[in-house]
Amino acid sequence: MRFFVALLLALTCNAQTWDAARDAILSKDGGTRCCQFDDAVRVNIRPECRKALAPIVAAIRYAENGGKGREYGILHPRVKPTYRSQAGWCAATVQKNYDRWTKAGKRGAFVVFLGRRYCPVGAENDPQGLNRHWIKNVRHYVSRFK
Repeated sequence: MRFFVALLLALTCNAQTWDAARDAILSKDGGTRCCQFDDAVRVNIRPECRKALAPIVAAIRYAENGGKGREYGILHPRVKPTYRSQAGWCAATVQKNYDRWTKAGKRGAFVVFLGRRYCPVGAENDPQGLNRHWIKNVRHYVSRFK
């Protein structure tokens, strides 16, 4: 059955390749949202960066584990409370920060650089201090999805 779902999604989503990150999104969020994930990555991440950055976007989905309309943990007021909007803003944020990290000389690990902007420790919107776990959690999932 899973083979037929994968084949159907590959045909309907114009899927580039089936990799662990896409499989993880398919498993967690289902076929429709997997297509939305694919679209968000395709629109917001440059082709030459997708293989490296798509697993990070998927890892953020797992680490944030947000409910409906907050799946990727994006809290910006201009983000619509939809899966596609959340995935798109996440993918765009990952690409923009990858470019900043590259321009800064690629010092340190990219996920650490990203975490300091995406989910800073001590942020006002983190009263329970959970952001301190974000980098560790995203690294864990990235290692599973690559």
